[in-house]
Amino acid sequence: MEKTFDWFRERGIVLGRAGSDREYAGRVEGIDGVELVLLSAGEIPRELTEGRIHLGVTGTDLIREKLAGWDLRVEELAELGFGHADLVMAVPGCWVDVDTLDDLDAAASAFRERHGFRMRIATKYHRLVRDFLRDHGVADYQLVDSQGATEGVVKNETAEAIADITSTGETLRANHLKILSDGLILKSQATLFRSRRVEMSDADRAVLKDLTARLRVD
Repeated sequence: MEKTFDWFRERGIVLGRAGSDREYAGRVEGIDGVELVLLSAGEIPRELTEGRIHLGVTGTDLIREKLAGWDLRVEELAELGFGHADLVMAVPGCWVDVDTLDDLDAAASAFRERHGFRMRIATKYHRLVRDFLRDHGVADYQLVDSQGATEGVVKNETAEAIADITSTGETLRANHLKILSDGLILKSQATLFRSRRVEMSDADRAVLKDLTARLRVD
């Protein structure tokens, strides 16, 4: 939130909280006709696609995970240059023969033959991971939902591999995991999105044109 406020402030639009830190309403200075609502990053994709907000700042990863056909629902206006994180495939470091997705596919087949069930991959990014693995020919696996501390599931023996967000890779290495050499699924950062589903009046269009001009985005 603070970095978003800084990004807008650098472009002449001042955003802030309207009252206490517990309130969700915000204030906007430097332009008329704009209201600020403070939501969690995970809520913003839904509000955009439902047409309840015109613009929203959230992560690229959340938009593409939560919204099927995301580019038909929202338009990417500007990358904000912070909140960088990569969604990656990672396996145990002791898997010395597994370095690529082809290796992972072979290991998955061998795993099922040996254990009688599919290799488990823990993630909260089911859509992105499923599409990525399909596009790269990896089929013999099952996704296990993990909404927190995903790096620890291999040690806890609830999954054999993971797909998760990382900024530096240090947490993965600390948990004895390695990123596949071709395992980058998505590079994400905080991004300003516009809803394609919201109804726009002539006044709304005029305000949006003024705002995007001030922010220097198309």
